[in-house]
Amino acid sequence: MNSGAWITLVATAALLALVSRGSRLGEWIFKPLASTGFVLSALQHGATTTRFGQAVLAALVLSWWGDVLLIPRAELSFLAGLGAFLLGHVGFAVAFVIRGVAWPVALGGLCLLAVPLWGVGRWLLPKVPAEMKLPVMAYMGVITVMVALSAGTYAAHGNAILPLGAVCFYLSDLSVARDRFVAPGFANKAWGWPLYFGAQLLAAYSLVAG
Repeated sequence: MNSGAWITLVATAALLALVSRGSRLGEWIFKPLASTGFVLSALQHGATTTRFGQAVLAALVLSWWGDVLLIPRAELSFLAGLGAFLLGHVGFAVAFVIRGVAWPVALGGLCLLAVPLWGVGRWLLPKVPAEMKLPVMAYMGVITVMVALSAGTYAAHGNAILPLGAVCFYLSDLSVARDRFVAPGFANKAWGWPLYFGAQLLAAYSLVAG
């Protein structure tokens, strides 16, 4: 592991420990630090040297912004963070297309993912305020496409790290949705943050894993 990955791992552990005790200052310090670590990790893995790496790096930087914007609890900040993450998923999707995609597999994956998409919508959307339903629905659609494309690029060129990271990212977003709209509490972060930061480190590591 490079130093960026270690920064993310240590900062995530500190983040969880402090936030479990109700520390808002701990979240402001260690969440951006954990996010900075995965951006640094991608740079250390040569993200700037290929078009695929550049797209992954752009997605990770957008995720960094999303992380920071989700720290405040105001609705406007949440929507800005949602937008940053949506663009981050677009960045990952573009990276997978640049790398190469087996389109029949991606389309098949999209059809399969329609089932959990429908289930999540049934569970979540009734609890989302009316003014936020459209952004949330757009986000759900974009992340579903991103996961399907991760399966497509794996089918075309291998590297199981990519779909694994995409699925972890997808699952971590369920913790964010549950925390915001369904049942707020540290329990969501306790499993969501490890999945999320792990997903970002997998994306960074994929640059050297083939």
